[in-house]
Amino acid sequence: MESETRIRKDLAACYRLFDWLGWTELIFNHITVRVPAPEGDKPAYLINPFGLHYAEVTPENLVCIDIDGTPRAGSTGQVNRAGFVIHSAIHAARDDAHCIMHVHTTAGCAVASKASGLRHDNFYSAMLYDDVAYHEYEGVTTNLDEQPRLVASLGSRNHMILRNHGLLVVGPDVPTAFNRLWVLQRACEIQLASDAGSGPNSPIPEAILRTVPRTRVAGRSEVNRLIFDTMLRRAGILL
Repeated sequence: MESETRIRKDLAACYRLFDWLGWTELIFNHITVRVPAPEGDKPAYLINPFGLHYAEVTPENLVCIDIDGTPRAGSTGQVNRAGFVIHSAIHAARDDAHCIMHVHTTAGCAVASKASGLRHDNFYSAMLYDDVAYHEYEGVTTNLDEQPRLVASLGSRNHMILRNHGLLVVGPDVPTAFNRLWVLQRACEIQLASDAGSGPNSPIPEAILRTVPRTRVAGRSEVNRLIFDTMLRRAGILL
């Protein structure tokens, strides 16, 4: 795992990048990243302090909590309970889920509200074939008893559509999770645009869909880092 200093910089920069992309929701929603913890300790992760806009997040004001929500390393910031419930459950259950991103984008919420969910019939949604999970809506996610069902819904997949709610992705690091969310968001945007046009949509044969995810160059970690750093430069984000 990367050093906590590098993780804090990547995470704070990612919050700023979400703001630049318009993926914010007032002071709500979260991006979290697991940090190194002493052997035998509970897993710990970084989360944004509740009450700050994404544009105000810095490496220094990120809050470090364990999976029980207990502040770590002298952190004193307040944490939104909904973020704790969702993120702590997945961090605890998935060793590979070092980074978790959850958003309420317009396109994501719209597709999440459709009974059919995301169709794999556009360039981006085809990349996500057999890697999108669904979780039924149970209201605002503040109850701990929903955690096992969230984990079961996600299973081993890396993308999840929270029905009537929004989008969630997991990844081994910030750049990979960012790229996964960008692709999922684009897939939702294109589905909405194609549905607005006249005439039926053209399906992609399942035989083709099964091959597409294996051909994604952007699935490689070094390419994800290039994408992330390029977007930070484009947005003028330097931390």
